[in-house]
Amino acid sequence: MVPGQHFSARALNRGDDPENSHVVLLQITPALLATAATSARTVPTALLDYQPQAYVLGPGDTLYITVWDHPELTSPAGSQQQTVANGRTVRPDGTLFYPYVGTIKAAGLTIEELRQAISRKLAEFVSKPQVDVSVTGYGSQRITLAGAFTHTDAQPVTAVPMTLAQVVGSAMVDSTLADLSDLVLTRDGKDYHLDLNAPGKGPNAVQGIYLKPGDRLFLPYNDNHEVYVMGEVLRPQAITFKTSDLTLTQVIGRAGGLNPVTADGKAVYVIRGVANLARAPATVFHLNAHSPAAFALADDFKVRSGDVVFVGASGVTQWNRVLSQLLPLSGIVGNAALTNQRMGF
Repeated sequence: MVPGQHFSARALNRGDDPENSHVVLLQITPALLATAATSARTVPTALLDYQPQAYVLGPGDTLYITVWDHPELTSPAGSQQQTVANGRTVRPDGTLFYPYVGTIKAAGLTIEELRQAISRKLAEFVSKPQVDVSVTGYGSQRITLAGAFTHTDAQPVTAVPMTLAQVVGSAMVDSTLADLSDLVLTRDGKDYHLDLNAPGKGPNAVQGIYLKPGDRLFLPYNDNHEVYVMGEVLRPQAITFKTSDLTLTQVIGRAGGLNPVTADGKAVYVIRGVANLARAPATVFHLNAHSPAAFALADDFKVRSGDVVFVGASGVTQWNRVLSQLLPLSGIVGNAALTNQRMGF
């Protein structure tokens, strides 16, 4: 950045500088942080309200059907054989065959409904049949995974309901590459964005969400999850992060802190919306870090991907010199975002 750049908040508030039409200024205050905390991303009610239903059988499921006191029906291949040898697989058309029952429609029934249907038909040949049905192989319903998981194989839906935490734990997150703040759960054609780094306690915890058959989980990579630190810090750079808990204090710390010789502690800004600067005003958050107490506010201010943290230098120049460098940057950030969208990230 050019030495001496500084944002004229007074000129912006007056609205008499056409260059300032690109930005909206907000002071980082306790009231602003309280508002941000209240409006933080919450788990959608539609996900929290979902309760798993009884497992519904489908093609590809393998069943083990027990008729007590009738081993010839339970284990026609012989009791010494493995369970799978005596299993009954639901055919692609949703049916299965069972002795004395014949061909019966299994797909679309719960385990209990199929047990009752077999019992009724066997009652014509066996006195008071006692029937039990269990699923030994699940093949009809899946939860698919993609992105920064260690294992992206589709996980079968079983008769035991699975939570988001269980599925993610089984798939294992690649912690070095994953963006934990933006897991995408696709259900019934709608995308829900979830923060895996959110607190995991209480009835509204992300981890307690029950998954349903057909759900899709996509965990983005963090290679484009960056904050850009510019101006009078010791190490200007792009900082990659993977959670939603990166604060302004941490960003400045990773950049080596404010330059003790050239930085103006009253001129610390977070510019948000740079990627769309050509189409809509950016929001500029201003922190007066002249006092050490100001960093208590910075420690509660959460940065977002694409934010530009700018530290001004001592002395005053026109804000349009800052904008002249942000506009090319907005093109770079915007092109990166567009590329990721086209690639399906």
